[in-house]
Amino acid sequence: MPVSKDAEILRHIAREEPLSSTQAAFGVTREQLTRILEKAARQLEKDAPRRAASQSEVPAVPEMPRLRVYSDGAARGNPGPAGAGAVLVEPNGQVVDRIGKYLGKQTNNFAEYMGLILGLERAQALGVKEIEVYADSELMIRQLGGRYQVKSPSLRPLYDRAVTLLNHFDRVKLVHVPREMNLAADEMSNRAIDEHL
Repeated sequence: MPVSKDAEILRHIAREEPLSSTQAAFGVTREQLTRILEKAARQLEKDAPRRAASQSEVPAVPEMPRLRVYSDGAARGNPGPAGAGAVLVEPNGQVVDRIGKYLGKQTNNFAEYMGLILGLERAQALGVKEIEVYADSELMIRQLGGRYQVKSPSLRPLYDRAVTLLNHFDRVKLVHVPREMNLAADEMSNRAIDEHL
């Protein structure tokens, strides 16, 4: 609320409100209360330029220009208890975030897409502009790259969601990696199942 409006409210209270309960509680007269409210209104107006300057000096949260998203999904039984995982990493190798989500009874491919979606949503929230996706699901990477069609009705909404998220970024790189290069995301997807994250 603007400071000028705050000051107007205080002055309105001083003019219009009975203030009898305040008078009784503090043992003051109506005139004394009016002076207190007027003094507070003037102080608000006096402090307004300083307050506005300090608010404009608050540093903005820096955006991360580029991140790697390692994503994975696991289903024990396929379908069976499933979990999705993602690990966000800066280009220098610094881990930014680890995410896991328990999915209930689902297929492995469903879990793979959910792992990617979790990672992409987090990257978008961080203001990332360029994204590199690393996943050990050849099916998912090839579907997203346009080399395979999405035939499964249960995967179609997840594919559409992933494409929408990918289109948010200025630059996207999709990389299929062997499982041993995706261990951190694999760990998060399995933790999600074990701990019901």
